[in-house]
Amino acid sequence: MSKLKYAMVSQWSDEDDCFLVGFPDFPGQQWRTHGETYKSAVINAIEALESLILAYETTGDLLPEPKLHQVA
Repeated sequence: MSKLKYAMVSQWSDEDDCFLVGFPDFPGQQWRTHGETYKSAVINAIEALESLILAYETTGDLLPEPKLHQVA
């Protein structure tokens, strides 16, 4: 869990009728997972992030540096 220091973006999608979740520090697709409720989206996002980090480590790719995002 100590490696889970990445920003997570969650957004409701009327089109998909669920919350979409993405990780802006990782290149590639904008949305990585989803959930019918905010809580399920966060649970799925943690699992997706753990899998994403494991995939980077397995292939030997360097993990991106977590960016500090300014909050207004």
